[in-house]
Amino acid sequence: MTIVLELDEATEARLRAEAEARGVAVEAYALDLLRNSDPMYATSNGRPTVESFQEMLRAMAIGSETRPVLPPEAFERESFYEDRW
Repeated sequence: MTIVLELDEATEARLRAEAEARGVAVEAYALDLLRNSDPMYATSNGRPTVESFQEMLRAMAIGSETRPVLPPEAFERESFYEDRW
């Protein structure tokens, strides 16, 4: 089946950027979006499924390899309250 969509410029740019960030063609990314369009909270108790939670973590990790690595002391109590010591 072929479907033709008219997208506004902002939506098209966002779709292209997301596809590029994932290293896939826009068409493949759009198809993947349609195939995986189930609601995030697929269970009746309001909790995400394991699969949707893992997908959320994967989405959060995109581009993380280019973020700086913080030194261990950045996570010490003194670094959070440096003006109080």
